[in-house]
Amino acid sequence: MLVKTFGSAVYGIQAITITVEVNIASGTKYFIVGLPDVAVKESYFRIESALKNCGFRMPRQQVVVNMAPADIKKEGSSYDLTIATGVLAASGQIEPETLDKFIIMGELSLDGSLQPIKGALPIAIQARKDGFKGFILPKQNAREAAIVNDLEVYGVESIKDVVGFFNGTSELKPEIVNTREEFYDSLCNYDSDFSEVKGQENIKRALEIAAAGGHNVILIGPPGAGKTMLARRLPSILPPLSLYESLETTKIHSVAGKLAAADALVTIRPFRSPHHTISDVALVGGGSNPAPGEISLAHNGVLFLDELPEFKRSALEVMRQPLEERRVTISRAKFTVDYPSSFMLVASMNPCPCGYYNHPEKECICPPGMVQKYLSKISGPLLDRIDLHVEVTPVNFSELSSDRAAEKSELIRERVIRAREIQVERFGNRPDLHANAQMSPQMVRDLCKINAAGQTLLKKAMEKLGLSARAYDRILKVSRTIADLSGSEEIKLEHLAEAIHFRSLDREGWAG
Repeated sequence: MLVKTFGSAVYGIQAITITVEVNIASGTKYFIVGLPDVAVKESYFRIESALKNCGFRMPRQQVVVNMAPADIKKEGSSYDLTIATGVLAASGQIEPETLDKFIIMGELSLDGSLQPIKGALPIAIQARKDGFKGFILPKQNAREAAIVNDLEVYGVESIKDVVGFFNGTSELKPEIVNTREEFYDSLCNYDSDFSEVKGQENIKRALEIAAAGGHNVILIGPPGAGKTMLARRLPSILPPLSLYESLETTKIHSVAGKLAAADALVTIRPFRSPHHTISDVALVGGGSNPAPGEISLAHNGVLFLDELPEFKRSALEVMRQPLEERRVTISRAKFTVDYPSSFMLVASMNPCPCGYYNHPEKECICPPGMVQKYLSKISGPLLDRIDLHVEVTPVNFSELSSDRAAEKSELIRERVIRAREIQVERFGNRPDLHANAQMSPQMVRDLCKINAAGQTLLKKAMEKLGLSARAYDRILKVSRTIADLSGSEEIKLEHLAEAIHFRSLDREGWAG
């Protein structure tokens, strides 16, 4: 008897429906075809044990399983339940009439219970698009898939539940998630707040400018000055995720298997902080079975690289193109996948190997030339993509022990949102542009015009401070953002002066 069940394969953050055909005929062997990988071929042993331990039988006849389309590689153990259901239906143990109305996915344990799968959300979205009535999957993934409307999602704990459901001997309750309620209830629910930071008003100001314009930022300062603490609070002043951004971010985390069973949606902006020993592939994505890297997991959020010069140069260099294009393309011989990677880069570093160059109290013990050598670990092209260079100085005791209440993230976020609204209006005819940091050189010339006094100030600054040519566009972009924060249509002298202040690493002689 021939039976068809349906599963799904995930490529990038998109899913493709897979038809699993099971045919039982005379003979004794088990065949699985359709470009399966080793994990799919091993499913036979998991299925056989699961069926026996749940009181069902594995047919002692020739079983042929075909996974179509046959030119797409099938990877992973999540097809176990799809194949097992097909085998049970083909051997007469399940009523097959309604099988074609459901996508069925799940990894089987030997006792018949189900393990979670990756990519439940994109699979559910594709299932609805293809007109399926429902999606049967492990209980742990049910909330994640249930945010898709007009699709019945059934979370099951064992293959017994699936058999009972199709045979009509037991009922399954569909998982219900109110997507909008779930989204708005936990929006901007951050654990940390800028009000907890004592002093450091100039650094808070720099991060507010970075958040308002989507600018990349590097924090330079001695150990213990608060660089990491400040960076971790940056997501709390970014504009809240839109529902579309939330769904897009959730899809990436779903594909990577990073969503907890209790989570339905990613509702706060991601903050990813990889260790400096990370490999190129783990940072940008890839591998034999391509998976999203840290830059994609930080999509619509913040990627924080602590101690930037300690990262492998090759890992930093592969990040240059995604920083510009806001997506990463992973190519293999037979297919190509795209992962979105629109993130804010926040980096931190010590000014020298010992950490105390330019420190107000402690003396630097690095030998001559060591500071410049340390800074040169960061390539010019990467530094070129960072708009704000901020020097972080230690907080003195009087500020640290002060009882004065600092400004809350909520108030800063309101100013950031107003500045972003001005930018959205400005780029209204360009849906791919959302912030000043994304402007092209030509747009900078058109939208960041300065008067004669501003030109004179900028000329003198470049000459006296020894600013490089690449700093010119960056200063104009940042000054445009500062003007937006103050609600000014024109870029004024004070806006330019503040932007010039945030170009520390471009100053000649900064490192001696």
